[in-house]
Amino acid sequence: MCGALQSRCLGLLRSDYLLDVCNSTSVKQVEMNTIASSFAGLTSSAPTHRFVFQQLGLLDKLSVLPENNALQGLSSAIIKAWELFNEKDSVILVIIENQSMNICDQRFHQFEIARQKPEVKVIVKTLTQMSNEATLSDSKGLLVQGKKVAVVYYRAGYSPDHYFGEAEWSARLMIERSTAIKCPNIQYHLAGTKKVQQALATPGTLERFVKDPKKAAEIRKVFTGLYALDLDENGDKAVKMALDAPDRFVLKPQREGGGNNLYGEDIRKKLMSCMENKERSAWILMDKINPPVQQNYLIRPNQDFEKNSALCEVVSEMGIFGTILCDGDEILINEQVGHMMRTKLTSCNEGGVHAGDGVLDSPFLIDD
Repeated sequence: MCGALQSRCLGLLRSDYLLDVCNSTSVKQVEMNTIASSFAGLTSSAPTHRFVFQQLGLLDKLSVLPENNALQGLSSAIIKAWELFNEKDSVILVIIENQSMNICDQRFHQFEIARQKPEVKVIVKTLTQMSNEATLSDSKGLLVQGKKVAVVYYRAGYSPDHYFGEAEWSARLMIERSTAIKCPNIQYHLAGTKKVQQALATPGTLERFVKDPKKAAEIRKVFTGLYALDLDENGDKAVKMALDAPDRFVLKPQREGGGNNLYGEDIRKKLMSCMENKERSAWILMDKINPPVQQNYLIRPNQDFEKNSALCEVVSEMGIFGTILCDGDEILINEQVGHMMRTKLTSCNEGGVHAGDGVLDSPFLIDD
């Protein structure tokens, strides 16, 4: 019975895309996020552009802003996982960083869960707190504050600096061994790594999982060039490509959260430093996507708009939120639930909103 419970898994995902003007204006996938896929709360709970249109009396423009129910969709999936656990006194556990910088986005999920299912209690803990306070029962139930945990939703744990020592790693292992439904479990977490995304792009690999050739071909259309940097002949070829034309590529490590990728001459320096080192295989090389450039204003906190605003050249990236809930081999939910758009200066390589590089935006639909 314990093994059957541990086969239940929940994924709250965000797949990010850019238009590529160098490839017949096609949509290309930047990456897939399977842990701490953030900003569903802020993008769907703070519809700034809809409010601005209303204030300006541009009511006819409201229809071109697509509805965004990302927060409601993600929260609903967490609740359905709680219902699948089927213990009415169990709780939902949210794992956060010791110093949480995304607190507003996280709180929106808690508020929405309370709105949809008032009887469900949500507990918030860090991995450090879990190492001191949580235990496993004889039947592998995860116990916190005297309550059994039904669902663990990770908003931390994706970066090495979230683990200060053995205590946090032990807490992560304890959670993974428990009967709680993990979001994500370790398999889903690893599925979002850059290396797995690169491996899926190799010929024949995607087709192992998507049996319909037409569907596999459609999915492949969104893949850009992804190259392994293993210490073999193919890896050496990829390194040569990057050294010959570093501006054509992005060098990516197995990291999430923004600020980790390398561009241009930094690619050349990094590869030269680990040319014959096994560290090289911990990175992947990706074709750089060239999105269309637009003009827009970027509004930031404490900005004197009249004095310090100007039209900027910007590019935009679209993220699509999805949910998947599985009970063993049975897929109970597999849905697209909303979106996030972020916009940044063309001169900025990184695009993280949390990191201060990008700003939240809204898609404006036109009839093409």
